Amino acid sequence: MEPSATGIDALRERYGIPDAVRFEAGPNGLTRVVVVTPQAEAQLYLHGAHVTHYQPRGGRPVLFRSEQSRLAADAPIRGGVPIVFPWFGPKAGDPSAPTHGFARVAEWSVESATQAADGSVELVCCLDSAMATHPSWTHAYSLRYRVAIGSLLELVLEVHNPSEKPFAFEEALHTYLSVGDARQLSVTGLADTTYIDKTDGARRKVQGPEPIRITEETDRVYLGTRATCVVDDPAWARRLAVEKSGSEATVVWNPWIAKAKAMPDFGDEEWPGMLCLETGNVADHAVTLQPGQHHELRAVIRSEPLRGESGPGGQQAAVT
Repeated sequence: MEPSATGIDALRERYGIPDAVRFEAGPNGLTRVVVVTPQAEAQLYLHGAHVTHYQPRGGRPVLFRSEQSRLAADAPIRGGVPIVFPWFGPKAGDPSAPTHGFARVAEWSVESATQAADGSVELVCCLDSAMATHPSWTHAYSLRYRVAIGSLLELVLEVHNPSEKPFAFEEALHTYLSVGDARQLSVTGLADTTYIDKTDGARRKVQGPEPIRITEETDRVYLGTRATCVVDDPAWARRLAVEKSGSEATVVWNPWIAKAKAMPDFGDEEWPGMLCLETGNVADHAVTLQPGQHHELRAVIRSEPLRGESGPGGQQAAVT
């Protein structure tokens, strides 16, 4: 079923910006926002307020999305930047609850779309407890998500507690980066950091001084870190940096061979082309909000050539 013409037309009339922001009917009735700026292009689905595409002008895509992803209202999108809220992974005590919470499968509303003097665009989407909740979550909440598309991609998730009682939650911007070959890349920024190794019974380990390299299934929650992480991707002669604030945890994930084959919404041979580098507050770093308080989680993703490189065919330009 396609979105109603009235709905799409209303979005176009109120928030569309000529030659910059376009609302359209995507697959299976999902509303898609297409953004084109002088610096980059991007796509966002209102299903999950999910950024599925970001590509600097003249460069390669920064975000990975699986060709096998279900673009449907009853399923999360595999790739891009899913929003994890209000729990990370399976819900403790409720195996029927959706993994990583309900925000990534909810229909968000649009608050605004604006264009700056340099042509960059900011979209603001909203979700609250009247729009989406779950029996395992009994708290009132409101979310506001700002997505700025320009020479870099800036994502800001604001969580507000409008109730009279405190609540605790986990959150993450579950970013799937597109890479040339995960087996060749290295990740810096997490040296000497304690992490939970989810592939080894959630044992706690300490990262050594060396960069992270992907040589097997990797699923790690790095704790107590506010560091910017940098992915050096020699296969595509570029560097991807994820800077963050309001975050105490970073997740590094690649499914490798067997896990990729076990996921129905992920191609068997897609794993070398992606790396999740997630900005969040999970595990030890769940956030407690008092009544009336709000919390802001921010990630800034930029792409630039490796030093002395211009990338294949000179495609990749430096980001300022």
